[in-house]
Amino acid sequence: MSILQTIILAIVEGLTEFLPISSTGHLIVCSSLMHIEKEEFTKLFEIAVQLGAILAVIALYWKKFFDFSRWRFYLKLFIGVIPAIVLGSLFSKKIDSLLESPLVVATMLLIGGIVLLFIDSLFKNPRIDHEPEISNGKSFIIGIWQCLAMIPGTSRSAASIIGGMQQKLTRRVAAEFSFFLAVPTMLAATGYKLLQAYKENPEMLRNHENIEALILGNLIAFLVAMAAIRFFIGFLQKHGFKVFGYYRIVVSFILFFLIWKNVIG
Repeated sequence: MSILQTIILAIVEGLTEFLPISSTGHLIVCSSLMHIEKEEFTKLFEIAVQLGAILAVIALYWKKFFDFSRWRFYLKLFIGVIPAIVLGSLFSKKIDSLLESPLVVATMLLIGGIVLLFIDSLFKNPRIDHEPEISNGKSFIIGIWQCLAMIPGTSRSAASIIGGMQQKLTRRVAAEFSFFLAVPTMLAATGYKLLQAYKENPEMLRNHENIEALILGNLIAFLVAMAAIRFFIGFLQKHGFKVFGYYRIVVSFILFFLIWKNVIG
């Protein structure tokens, strides 16, 4: 990858990781449009660049993450990430194969977009407006919903937020808990991929150009994700999910057209 390609992918990751529009899907499409070859490192980069986005959550909510007297908060995150760890380890090869399919991304963007058009009216009368009110059981169910995002184009953020609203969380609390749950989930996924890459091809992670790309990508993703999270919480409370639903539907039709014309594939 060139420096410009690295910067573009990092910006896309930072913008889309916490919005309900699928960061993985956008990275796959951007890579295809820029004709980036699916080499070992480019596949790793698309996963490892999530570290920067994770650090943005920790930086914005540092009081919550570093208040070690609130052990129940950490317990809920541990419980919530169990489904993703179990299913991810069982179906890792299948997930990797799906990551190379723009058609899967386009289909899931369309389905998810239709769902987001009706999500605000579907889950009415939320009762939970503060994170401490979320039980361990609700955390586990939200974690199960999050696993839908293993299908590229679904969006981890969308799946976990919808799961939270289904469990009677307000939009704001559902979004924030989705951010919190992203930290152990993405750390586990990224750590696993980095360890796997080091075992299979240690020279790839000793290459200076690769290391520089990872550092630059994560720094940019961190800064962009900070701004995206702040925007999303405020926007969501005022306007809900419909805009993101329409966006997903429009993007999905553009992708179907590009696939049909063999621009990407």
